[in-house]
Amino acid sequence: MADDQQLWGYPEVAAHLGISVSAARNRKSRGSLPAPDDTTVPDRPRWKPATFQGWKPVGRGFGSDLHGEPTPLASPASAGQGAS
Repeated sequence: MADDQQLWGYPEVAAHLGISVSAARNRKSRGSLPAPDDTTVPDRPRWKPATFQGWKPVGRGFGSDLHGEPTPLASPASAGQGAS
C-alpha cells in the first residue's frame, strides 16, 4: 500500500479499542480482530481505520456474552424450595 499514513498498526488499533498493545496482538492471534488490510511486511499487519467502522468485537473480553437474552438465575431463597 502506498499511503502508510492511512494504516493503523497495533498501537493505533489498541488505542482505538482501549486495550494494551499486547492485548491487541493476542486478539489478532486468536482471530478476534478483523483481517488486516496490509500484510506485506511480515509480523507487521496494518489496518485501514475504516475497517473498524461498524465492526463489532466478538470474543472473550469484549462483553460479547452480554448481547443475548439474559439467563435467569435461581435466587438463594428459591434454591432450597421444593425439596422438603
